[in-house]
Amino acid sequence: MPKWLDSAIFYEIYPQSFKDSNSDGIGDFNGIIEKLDYIKELGCNAIWMNPCFDSPFGDAGYDVADYYKAAPRYGTNDDLKRLFDEVHARDMHILLDLVPGHTSVRHKWFIESLKPKDNEYTDRYVWTDNIWEAPDGMGCIRGISDRNGCCAVNFFSNQPALNYGFYKPDRPWQQPMDAPGPKATINELKNIMRFWLTAGCDGFRVDMAGSLVKHDEDAKGTIKLWQGIRSFLDSEFPEAAIISEWGEPDKALDGGFHMDFLLHFGPSHYNDLFRCSEPYFSGRGKGDVSEFVKKYKENYEKTAQKGLICIPSGNHDMERLSKYLHGDELKTAFAFILSMPGAPFIYYGDEIGMRYIENLTSVEGGFDRTGSRSPMQWDDSNNAGFSLAKSDMLYICQDESPDRPTAKKQMADKNSLYNEIKSLIELRKSHAALQSNGAIDFICADSNTYPLVYLRSSANEKILVILNPSNSPAVFSCEYSLSERLHGFGGEITLADGKAAVSGCSYGFYSV
Repeated sequence: MPKWLDSAIFYEIYPQSFKDSNSDGIGDFNGIIEKLDYIKELGCNAIWMNPCFDSPFGDAGYDVADYYKAAPRYGTNDDLKRLFDEVHARDMHILLDLVPGHTSVRHKWFIESLKPKDNEYTDRYVWTDNIWEAPDGMGCIRGISDRNGCCAVNFFSNQPALNYGFYKPDRPWQQPMDAPGPKATINELKNIMRFWLTAGCDGFRVDMAGSLVKHDEDAKGTIKLWQGIRSFLDSEFPEAAIISEWGEPDKALDGGFHMDFLLHFGPSHYNDLFRCSEPYFSGRGKGDVSEFVKKYKENYEKTAQKGLICIPSGNHDMERLSKYLHGDELKTAFAFILSMPGAPFIYYGDEIGMRYIENLTSVEGGFDRTGSRSPMQWDDSNNAGFSLAKSDMLYICQDESPDRPTAKKQMADKNSLYNEIKSLIELRKSHAALQSNGAIDFICADSNTYPLVYLRSSANEKILVILNPSNSPAVFSCEYSLSERLHGFGGEITLADGKAAVSGCSYGFYSV
């Protein structure tokens, strides 16, 4: 694993919403470059940038039209390379968002695959061989060309599924993984990765990484596919990092990924923490962390206690954290996010408590996700400092509330969420036990109880993390002395007769 991942703290940039440098109402590469010092000052040393390739933006860039060309709305390939250089000049790293499972219907590969006569791209996508037979369990596109067949889609109907083969083919049109079509797709994936790694990016966050091989119930075929990619990277780009959107870390790490994302869907119970009717990190104190911890420990053991499970504050697919948590609740949530194993990810604007904007008309395939993609709020100038364009030119409207948070106001307030996150990042960076590879042992995480307590440890130190999101005080059995407090927030944590009493909405980090 690249050494820099051990202490990586990622900042997710949604490029169209971050900073507009040319007053067209859409963020761009040069705008990101303008704000790199802000990201570094916060303490983040790595960036994940959402898709930036040429696209019709039917799904916010996750419908790629050309993997080798930067989207003109953001700038040129040379602008993107300059972004890489500016990131590296600040001793930071950057991952591009790689979408290997599907393209846009406007991609030249798909346009060629529509033709009834066989050509180089006939088998680049998952096609049935008859217009009347749709692929089982998948949406499809059909009747838009003279080719006799239906093309499977991975998500929206403008995202045809690329062909990596079927692990267990049971129809004549279902090609095995070693057929020429799937092999050509894999070779093209390597070419794409080679192109951008040579240009200067540090690796990739991989979209829907577990979905490539079809009829692959146990993911054996997909794991084998990624193991082949791992061998390619080890040979040509050994320092390249790859982090998967898979949600099953045992499979992702077996496939050669360095880390895996904890998803907001599936069996992780991530939503129990932040996004449900009674989140664990709400001050109401009615949440339950036990099922999350149970599943986390299960995955932790499956991955030989590697702990490389990334926990994001949110992302472009979720409602913002601040929809469910408010005020000091957010500080406690970030104390958790920034003290768990694996690399933490901060979604742009979450560090200042940006709000989810309700009832927006869908933009670029966002639908209910659109409210989490509004432009960054930098200051009190025009459009909150995001753009000099007229407000009606912004591709998504902003939070118009007079008390909307801004980076400028948060940075100036020593008690702000921003400054607490900055302190927590400094704490994490200065203690190996709190970083990606540090071990974790849950001390207190019972059903319907507070506080949450866990021990992080490395070869040379042990740190006890005590988190009480509830507004009510809590007590737990404690065998540690709690003599050296490294960082804390809220009221006192006192120890008497083997019992630790924790004030409401408080947390502490203790060297033990």
